[in-house]
Amino acid sequence: MNLQENDHNDSDASSTDDRDFSSSKLGSKEYWDSAYDKELENFKDIGDVGEVWFGEGSQNRIIRWLEKQDYIKKDYPVLDIGTGNGIMLIEMAKEGYTDLTGVDYSQPGVQLAQNITQSQKLLTDIVYQVKKTNSDIDSPSALKRTYKLCIDKGTFDAISLLESEFKSSREVYVRNVRRLTDTEEGYFIITSCNWTKEQLVNIFNSCFKLHAEIPTPTFKFGGQVGNKVTSLVFKPV
Repeated sequence: MNLQENDHNDSDASSTDDRDFSSSKLGSKEYWDSAYDKELENFKDIGDVGEVWFGEGSQNRIIRWLEKQDYIKKDYPVLDIGTGNGIMLIEMAKEGYTDLTGVDYSQPGVQLAQNITQSQKLLTDIVYQVKKTNSDIDSPSALKRTYKLCIDKGTFDAISLLESEFKSSREVYVRNVRRLTDTEEGYFIITSCNWTKEQLVNIFNSCFKLHAEIPTPTFKFGGQVGNKVTSLVFKPV
């Protein structure tokens, strides 16, 4: 999914300029197109849905957290940013969510999500769209509305691995997600394995404020306790 393309020049999204990890092919569209091509073939051949990003536990923690919040309704419009194989939305459909949209910049990824969803025989329709750039006036309308739940499970991590123009890509991503998130009742949920809670709060603080932290498994190393992934819920500023 690509939400980093924009021709505006707003103020910085964060004072965090540097990464403590290296760029990677995991940040490229070519990598994801190739990976989803293979997963699409595997699904057609043997029914394998492919990798669940951060594992099933991560998406289940998000869904369980949502269930505990009585102010979040099942008919809220949901956008899965960088939907990949669509498993996040499929599981939400099974839990009764009724307005589900997934976008990704990888055509094979969207095809995979559509194929898997069709095989599930769900009661709720899920809309999947390929979205390449925000300036494409002929593109589908998925990013021309706002959502009360915007979910990112690894997409910002992939943007963080871009080989060049990282800072501007990050800032545009923050602005675009803010534009997609309903001002009054919207929530942005992000799960990351590259960034800590403090870093994410700093990166998104120009457009969002921290609302909650979804507990994730911890580990202990050298006397220090840490998390393999960070999962945060933001509200628009």
